[in-house]
Amino acid sequence: MRCVRLASEIDLEGWRAAARGLLAEGSPPSNTCFLTRAAPGGLFEDEAPPSPVPPGSSLSVPRAFLDLAQQVALHRSEDRFDLLYRLLWRLQRERTLLHIVSDRDVADAMERAKNVSRAAHKMKAFVRFRRIEEAGGERWIAWFEPAHRVLERTAPFFQRRFTTMRWTILTPDGTADWDGEHLTFGPPATKDQAPEGDDVEDFWKTYYASTFNPARLKTKMMQSEMPRRYWANLPEASLIPGMIREAEARLGTMVATPASPANARLMRAIAPVVVRPEPVSAPDSLAALNGAAQGCRRCPLWRDATQAVCGKGPREAPLMIVGEQPGDQEDLAGEPFVGPAGQVLDTALAEADLDRTAAWVTNAVKHFKHEPRGRRRLHRTPDAGEVEACRWWLDAERALVKPRLIVTLGATAALGVLGRKIAVTKERGRPVQLDDGTPVLPTVHPSYLLRLPDAATREVERARFVEDLKAAKALVETV
Repeated sequence: MRCVRLASEIDLEGWRAAARGLLAEGSPPSNTCFLTRAAPGGLFEDEAPPSPVPPGSSLSVPRAFLDLAQQVALHRSEDRFDLLYRLLWRLQRERTLLHIVSDRDVADAMERAKNVSRAAHKMKAFVRFRRIEEAGGERWIAWFEPAHRVLERTAPFFQRRFTTMRWTILTPDGTADWDGEHLTFGPPATKDQAPEGDDVEDFWKTYYASTFNPARLKTKMMQSEMPRRYWANLPEASLIPGMIREAEARLGTMVATPASPANARLMRAIAPVVVRPEPVSAPDSLAALNGAAQGCRRCPLWRDATQAVCGKGPREAPLMIVGEQPGDQEDLAGEPFVGPAGQVLDTALAEADLDRTAAWVTNAVKHFKHEPRGRRRLHRTPDAGEVEACRWWLDAERALVKPRLIVTLGATAALGVLGRKIAVTKERGRPVQLDDGTPVLPTVHPSYLLRLPDAATREVERARFVEDLKAAKALVETV
């Protein structure tokens, strides 16, 4: 048996150098083994180092294998380096081996890598520091027993997280020490080297107990996320059995306790939900239409919007401009096209010699459809059902304004006015007629211009948009 003894339990570089030599010798996995300093050798094992790699020889492996090897080398299994050598040997003949996840060796390596990754995650979650005072000042020390040898891999996380602290993590595999400037690693430690509990730990246990919710207790789920193997080193773990025993009684007390009254100050700050009955017939004025739209419940969009945003302009405007829906700023202001797209529209209208204040500017959908993303509300395109539900209000606006020409901005606006989908980029600038003879001129939405990444393309498309508006000016003057 051809064996190589590595310098340490995680000596991946030593394994790589030895593996290259063994491959050059043609030593098969069945006749090869790797030992660490802690592993005893066998009676029939030859621990002679492998022959040097011949000059000019090269060895290539997929990057995925190197990433996998970095994980597997930290696993506590004794045959981890043998498994890696077996995969390396096979990769010389089966270049796509790592893609075959059903292969026994590949599946075994991936499972070990997953276990190592899980151990690193648990270390980040379950290390508990205790404060001590020493000659140099305050230091924080933690004792931890990771499931696998992940100390050196995980220590940089604590370096980034606690940069201003001086800390030491003690484990059976080694120690990590951060002095505020340098991260160093030392020999294995024992639990008796760690300090006993401190006052910070008492505060932590009080906080942990106060946040425990007996109504949400799921013991199996808790133990899957916080395995019992880590409980011995978690100060809060001493509280868990008692909290589990008392959970049922505490839950009963919570259910029996009357609800506390709502905070009066908060309730005054919350705007009441005003339910207005929707009109049976179309309103007879634009003011009445705007008021009635605030109570619209024809689709669910009203639930997340601040208000319904109807059109703005003179009562009998010759030109009606229809966009898609109000955006974030329009939803707050209660007026259409006041945000970035509105600024693009205003500039283009001015270049086309069209007066926005003489046009009726509105949207096909009156409520802002969006999804929250942190503190932002990101635009979402209304679907066909929402556009159809809002056509009642758009038709009512058109009946009151009686425009001589309608310009639709984008596909959603065209769908709301025409009742059918169109290919805007192909049909833009070509007027079509409604059943009552009103011409409709489709063009792109100003936000389309804002989304174009290339400055040259953006300038060309903006010029085309202005030309469409000039065509609208010529058409409205002749109708």
